[in-house]
Amino acid sequence: MKQDSHRIELKSNREIGLMRQAGLAVWQAHQIAAKMVAPGVSTAEIDRAFEEHFDRLGAKPLFKNYPNSTRGKRPFPAVTCMSINEAVVHGIPSEKPLEEGDIVSIDTGCLLNGWCGDAAVTYPVGEIAADVQHLLDVTSGVLALAIDELTHKSHWSQIAALMAQYVSDHGFSTVECFVGHGIGREMHEDPQVPNFSSRSLRSSGDFAIQPGLVIAIEPMVNMGTKRVKLLRDQWTQITADKRPSAHFEHTVAITDNGPVILTKAPTPAEMAGLAS
Repeated sequence: MKQDSHRIELKSNREIGLMRQAGLAVWQAHQIAAKMVAPGVSTAEIDRAFEEHFDRLGAKPLFKNYPNSTRGKRPFPAVTCMSINEAVVHGIPSEKPLEEGDIVSIDTGCLLNGWCGDAAVTYPVGEIAADVQHLLDVTSGVLALAIDELTHKSHWSQIAALMAQYVSDHGFSTVECFVGHGIGREMHEDPQVPNFSSRSLRSSGDFAIQPGLVIAIEPMVNMGTKRVKLLRDQWTQITADKRPSAHFEHTVAITDNGPVILTKAPTPAEMAGLAS
């Protein structure tokens, strides 16, 4: 089914069920990260563990070899984006060990049986500063707010405005040059899913919250300025003031019974299926 105004591909219940399998694969990858992230561990080690995990499942990593929008520049070289401290998004894994007090945003996705899943989590490395923990709490909190509001609001612009206000009320800034996206057979589909309100969103970019919609909601929140800049590796985006940034993301489907997070922990029934 299509919503012609934005070319949004609405998914059937069967297709959402298939997307859940990709979502579970991504959730499992993040459980690997949760156990591995620690001082002395490198992001390259975690990336290799993710690649092995997806390989065991017969899943294709979505990020590895993703083309660079800058002509002639190298495609993304890893299975995960590993963005440390002031890195906002698209950080490249390296052999440099993580240090106590760091934060690392891990974003990954996979294609399984023809359908995609995508999720990001920002992890503390050991003990982190209280203000940095607050940044993580607000960023995960604004994602939870958005998912909850999918039940109560009719259009995304209403939710985006609430998200930006929530972040601002806590003294942080919302990154505006990167947004969420529709997802399905491709990682990036219509619509664009911004985490802030704008005139263009309200006038021509808005979309209805309706059954069959599947979107990746991914707020990126900075401790200081919302502005970012690109590093010489042509991938990593850091905050312009080099203050910390956090990133959380879930793939979420709208069903007749409300929103369903496809990249969250499995139900008991799904656990039994994973164990068999």
